[in-house]
Amino acid sequence: MPTSQPITVKNLTKRYSNFTALDNVDFTVKRGEVFGYLGPNGAGKTTTIRIITGLSRPSKGSCQVFGQTPGVKKGIYNKIGVLFEEKNLYERLTGLQNLRFYANLYNVKKKRIINLLDCFGLIGSEKKKVTTYSKGMKQRLLICRTLLHKPELLILDEPTDGLDPNSAGVIIEAIKEFVKDGKTVLISSHNMDEVDEICNRVAFLKDGKIIDINNPDIFKQKYGQAVLRVKIKSKVRNKLLNIIDNNDNLTDCGSDIYILDLYLAANPWSKLNKIKNMKENQIINVHSREASLKEVFKEITS
Repeated sequence: MPTSQPITVKNLTKRYSNFTALDNVDFTVKRGEVFGYLGPNGAGKTTTIRIITGLSRPSKGSCQVFGQTPGVKKGIYNKIGVLFEEKNLYERLTGLQNLRFYANLYNVKKKRIINLLDCFGLIGSEKKKVTTYSKGMKQRLLICRTLLHKPELLILDEPTDGLDPNSAGVIIEAIKEFVKDGKTVLISSHNMDEVDEICNRVAFLKDGKIIDINNPDIFKQKYGQAVLRVKIKSKVRNKLLNIIDNNDNLTDCGSDIYILDLYLAANPWSKLNKIKNMKENQIINVHSREASLKEVFKEITS
């Protein structure tokens, strides 16, 4: 097994005329991890992926995949599987024909194609034209294509964008299974719940620069605040407002139901007792909630 890390990026810079898309970006993706590459639209994520896959050259700095430079050393392409955000399928061909076309490029046997179609719930639809597929089916077919040649590294750009929970769940489980054998995934996504579920580390990118890299739990402790969430039935909203302060958040859910978030760091128990002792209130449930990665994303990139 090669000792080089799957992805090593150093001082990566990409300029277009007077615009700098990437500005001295540094990160390493380790073998066997799921690495989240996050940031708002226009932050430079897709530019980075294009350089990693050899579709673009950096203006300065270096990028290596398994110790080789993408676009210069062609041998690395047998080791990587790429899912771009664009749904680049041949829609007039069937699902099976799409996979056979790519299988011929990698000398992949038909048995592998059928196994993947079965794994992703496409058996029975494999002989239908892709133009008849739903969005979820197309995305699952793209994942099949990405996995065809048994790559060691997956690069996924918005793999579950716009999918229903069932279709997204199939893809998330496939990612978890993929890394069990020591393989590696770099994922760019705006779905923070999924990123939190599957990523070992995440990097936040803003305006072409890395802001921070860490484990999602560390980020939530560093940038977020845990809250005590109280669900209340109350007919006297003004009395609730008199108890809380500007640090708390009260959400009106309609039908006299409110969600109150009290920050745990501010010792919210006295407020909770006041709410409980008011006869106009009925506490439905209370539970603590840690900060979400979505809140961290807003805090870091705003």
